[in-house]
Amino acid sequence: MKMLDNDRVRKLIDMAIEEDYGGGDPSSELMIPAGATGKTYIITREEIVVSGMNVAREVLKKYDAKLKLKILKHDGQRANVADRLGVIEGPIRPMLSAERVVLNFLQRMCGIATMTYKFVHAVRGTQAKIFDTRKTIPGWRELEKYAVRCGKGHNHRFSLREAVMFKDNHIAQLSKNFEPRLKILVGKARKIEGVKFVCVEVDHVDDQLNHVLKVPGIDVVLLDNMGQWQYKHAVAMRDKMCRGKNKPQLEASGGITLNNVRQIALCGVDRISIGAITHGAVSVDIGLDREF
Repeated sequence: MKMLDNDRVRKLIDMAIEEDYGGGDPSSELMIPAGATGKTYIITREEIVVSGMNVAREVLKKYDAKLKLKILKHDGQRANVADRLGVIEGPIRPMLSAERVVLNFLQRMCGIATMTYKFVHAVRGTQAKIFDTRKTIPGWRELEKYAVRCGKGHNHRFSLREAVMFKDNHIAQLSKNFEPRLKILVGKARKIEGVKFVCVEVDHVDDQLNHVLKVPGIDVVLLDNMGQWQYKHAVAMRDKMCRGKNKPQLEASGGITLNNVRQIALCGVDRISIGAITHGAVSVDIGLDREF
């Protein structure tokens, strides 16, 4: 699994700390004697997939370099109710001041990892892989896409620059007889340095996909908001028209839930992209339990 780029998230951590702790913590300063030390456990109160433990460590360092986190459950591992994810030791004042920021990061990241894993588990035994989208909270993309990886999912493009995707609004610019012009554009796209793949979105199988499949150089065809019979029809058309290494992958997208994702996977698509694994994920219940 590709590791988290801490350099990309330190600004976000700094912003979160300034937001929550910029004016100090008089509650802890009044209650806790200066220099008092102790221990607290990070505990999950539900079944989860872990994500964000190293982020928690980075947060704690910002409050006090003497705060140490021993990780007991690593990112990507599953944890049961009441499992200890880690133990924090050090000065109690900054430990308590850091609690909410640590938990905000962990609860959301574990929520995304857990949601992703549910979709991955639902399509087990099929060839379909679960992908995220760019539907992320501004500033959180690095963290949210990392959490998807912790849940055994895959990342779509990180930004517009990373891949060329001709979506429905782009195709509309080409008018009905778009195949010759699309062929030219795909050829140009493949020459752009840094572009990892070329994708074309289609809304209809018989009057769009049949033309798109004739264009060489397309890596992924995104099948947008289709029914199961359309996915099956698209797979059959692709397999008939394309052979060998030049066969583009088919990606289902739109209206996909835990209730229908397995049926869609069984249609034979290669990829399923789901915005809900980031924008619809619910933060999980994790807390700090201090040892007295």
